[in-house]
Amino acid sequence: MRPMLWNLGWLVLAIAWLGPLPEMASHSFAAHMTLHMAVVAVAAPMLSIAAAGRRWDPVLRFPKLFAPVPASVGELLIVWAWHAPGLHHWARHDAFGFVVEQSMFLAAGVWVWLSAFGGSQPRDRGRSAAGVIGLLLTSMHMTLLGALLVMSPRLLYSHHHGGTGLTPIMDQHIGGAVMLVVGGLAFLTGGLWLTRDLVDPIRMPIGATKSSPLGKANTR
Repeated sequence: MRPMLWNLGWLVLAIAWLGPLPEMASHSFAAHMTLHMAVVAVAAPMLSIAAAGRRWDPVLRFPKLFAPVPASVGELLIVWAWHAPGLHHWARHDAFGFVVEQSMFLAAGVWVWLSAFGGSQPRDRGRSAAGVIGLLLTSMHMTLLGALLVMSPRLLYSHHHGGTGLTPIMDQHIGGAVMLVVGGLAFLTGGLWLTRDLVDPIRMPIGATKSSPLGKANTR
């Protein structure tokens, strides 16, 4: 299952970055938000869960740099900063700004998801508990930002022009709804998934089967 998640994660990134979304995002906030969610709420968890516990999992070597709650706070700062009008405008209309923005979104997403799911397998219950808190905090701030965009009575990004025939304010509201639903649900689901570690005292490594020894799964 892990190889499939790994390949699907990169496929989602390829479709998001090489498909029509980047060009559409230059004039559609909804397209921008769809691109954002594809990176942090779809591709990042796939790549992170696939890498968790493997030799190349950075959590195994640098556990202090991948504390779930600080990672969630860092991701919050990155996401909210890039949705400030100035940085947002730069990323939408400058190729270098777009690369910087998308790179930071991917790094922030992987940081949060690996902090929650990475490290030794089966996961330490303390990390799982912190992961639940970190992912739920991320879900809350995604939901809050999405709700603000949906309920805003005025246009926050005046350079958008609703390129699909929508009015600019409607385009902004749809983009906020995408963040609220996709982002909020993805991180909420991740947090609820980790609660299994807290209610079940015996957990197998991700991807292990009942017939495979835990030690063998840990060394894969």
